[in-house]
Amino acid sequence: MKTMHRALLRYFLPLVITLGVSGCYLPVRFDAEVEISRQGYYEFFFDGYIARVELFDGLNKGEISREEEKEQMELLKTDFERDSSTKSFKYIKRGHFHVNWQKKGDLVKVKTVTFYRRNENMVSISYNSTTGRVQVAGRSLSRKQRRTLHDMGLGMTGELRVITDTNVIAHNATSVKQLPKRGARYKMYTWEIKNIFDKTPSITMALR
Repeated sequence: MKTMHRALLRYFLPLVITLGVSGCYLPVRFDAEVEISRQGYYEFFFDGYIARVELFDGLNKGEISREEEKEQMELLKTDFERDSSTKSFKYIKRGHFHVNWQKKGDLVKVKTVTFYRRNENMVSISYNSTTGRVQVAGRSLSRKQRRTLHDMGLGMTGELRVITDTNVIAHNATSVKQLPKRGARYKMYTWEIKNIFDKTPSITMALR
């Protein structure tokens, strides 16, 4: 495993430093949903296309050969498929791949759930046992980082939905809809991401 991680770093570390972000996966087109109950149980799924930024950029600049491209994607495939929550992984082309990822459990016990990992965070759920509050948030990128990615030719579109019967304290959702068939307290908070410069999704709720 250490050998695989060293191989990934050998290829990817220079651009991580340039962008100034921890991790360089970018969800370019996706559908994601998080459901959280007042008892703290969660369900989380992500289905979409992701770009490995460094690989995409290197291929565009002609700095990565087809053989190196294949080698890198085999490493990434192995890395993703180590996680049992990854239901499918398929490389498409030019640093882009499709992933279906699903996870569920008790947030009160695990405290934090991240897609994909803490150092490759695209969407995360966190629970603070002291305050009883839960936050769902996308990874925040600065305007400069977004511009860098845009200038490379990478964009972002997708939809994130959070379904909950908890007490929502704050959010920046695009829309909110009541779900009477699920129960009187249930609402669905939706973020429609139209481009890479759209706001980073964030919602805070209380379990108690």
